[in-house]
Amino acid sequence: MNLLPGRSTHQGWPVVLQDGEITLRPMERRDAYAWELARKRSAAWLHPWDATSPPGTPARPKTYVKAIAHLHRAARRGQAFPFTLEVNGEFAGQVSVNNVVRGSAQFASIGYWIDERFAGRGIMPRAVAMAIDHSLTTAGLHRIEVCIRPENSNSLRVVEKLGLREVGFAPLYLHIDGEWRDHRIFAITAEEMADGLVRRLQSHE
Repeated sequence: MNLLPGRSTHQGWPVVLQDGEITLRPMERRDAYAWELARKRSAAWLHPWDATSPPGTPARPKTYVKAIAHLHRAARRGQAFPFTLEVNGEFAGQVSVNNVVRGSAQFASIGYWIDERFAGRGIMPRAVAMAIDHSLTTAGLHRIEVCIRPENSNSLRVVEKLGLREVGFAPLYLHIDGEWRDHRIFAITAEEMADGLVRRLQSHE
């Protein structure tokens, strides 16, 4: 994996990461059309796993412009690394390092989605590996967590390929697709990385 020069700060953001045909770069306004097209094209496939707002709480941003404004505010505060996922220069999805906590915790969680056209090609495990490697090295975090619904077999295959250990079960953890849903919790620390997850994937190819 290559970290392209001249883009990162001491906090590890903004940054552009590249591994072969896969690029992770900061989300930008110019991604709006491709983002909205991918979300529309893959709506039925993505809908069961989309986060929703519980009754009585502010609605989640529904347009790209509102979503990116929210993510950019979090990034400026050092609370998120919102990546656009590209494959051979084409928009393919999103990988977001969220809920970044510094201080004694040095912790974050990762969420991701991919355009259905690119699914099943091993792209998302590599992209998540790239984001985790960066987060636990250059960005200086210590622990990364991935929370997945037990029914989401596609997402479970991602953490299985990466060798992330399961550390817990959270009943009614997140509001997804209109209801509070149980989640399985997977995690990795800097001590468990060895040479990194990208190399771990490569060694199993």
